Amino acid sequence: MEPLDSNYVVQRHENPRARFNWLYIIPVLASLWLLYLVAAAIFQFPITGIIDPVMSLMIVGFFVMVGLLFWALAPRSNR
Repeated sequence: MEPLDSNYVVQRHENPRARFNWLYIIPVLASLWLLYLVAAAIFQFPITGIIDPVMSLMIVGFFVMVGLLFWALAPRSNR
C-alpha cells in the first residue's frame, strides 16, 4: 500500500461572502412580522397571546445573530 501524499492540498474556491447568506432570513422574518401586525390592525384580531413569545424569540434571535456575525466575520484558517 502506498503512503498518503501529505503535500496534496485541496483548493477550496469558496465565495468569501458565502457565510453571510444566512442573513437573508432576517428581512424575510421582519416582513412576515409586519404583515401579521398589519393584518391584526386591519381585521382587529387580538395579538396579546403572541406578543410575549415573539418578543422572547427576538431577544434570543438578537444574541444568536451577534454570535453568527462573529462567526461570519472571523478570519479563515487558510488566510
